[in-house]
Amino acid sequence: MSEPHAHIYPHATGRAATTVEQHQEPQDLVFYAGWFCPFVQRAWIALEERNIPYQYKEVNPYKKEKHFIDINPKGLVPAIEYKGKALYESLILLEFFEDAFPAHAPHLLPADPLARAHARLWADHVAKQVVPGFMRTVMAQGAAAQRAALEELCGALRALADHVAGPYFLGEQFGLVDAALAPWVGRDYILAENRGYSRGAVGAAWEAYAEKLETRESVVKTQSDKEHYTAIYARYLRDEAQSEAAKATRAGRPF
Repeated sequence: MSEPHAHIYPHATGRAATTVEQHQEPQDLVFYAGWFCPFVQRAWIALEERNIPYQYKEVNPYKKEKHFIDINPKGLVPAIEYKGKALYESLILLEFFEDAFPAHAPHLLPADPLARAHARLWADHVAKQVVPGFMRTVMAQGAAAQRAALEELCGALRALADHVAGPYFLGEQFGLVDAALAPWVGRDYILAENRGYSRGAVGAAWEAYAEKLETRESVVKTQSDKEHYTAIYARYLRDEAQSEAAKATRAGRPF
């Protein structure tokens, strides 16, 4: 029996492949990644937005090197190694980049404490409502379950869209919430093609915001060719995926 997802394309393609090629020189920050993973992409977007030097290393999810497991016992991407210390979890990495590289601009969090807290609240909404809703919608089986999941997801997206200052979440500056959300916007064509989703049905505000995120240069240059995502999500659409996110979605627990 083949391993789940053993068919994953081995490396980034399209614009993302060019970005990978540009980040092969050794740096203080090593970015352990999987080109296909939306959690990886949110951290990758932040690195590109902040102009932080990094070395990109692709991690094969089924043939992880011993060093990677040694520094990251969970064995999940994204992860970084910085000056001999390891960190993981994508939203934590976004905050770390803010703290560890204060001289690199632009910043993803504003200077004002209230605005920073507001951004963190809605990044939490993305993590607890939008991303799980996306996964439930992709994995739902049967028309009734798919409709219910899609309705729940659209409600979470509308709630967020109501707080978008425009053109990005906090206004003119691309920020934390935008980076946290953008990878799933770039993958929402999976829902459009298979689950009856449309940005317009969520609302005009969401449609405009999603378009802005999808076309952001840092998003485009960390995105691989759609055909390779489609092959991966086919397993999720059949509820056959065995990733940690898929297992958590089935169990109804956070991930």
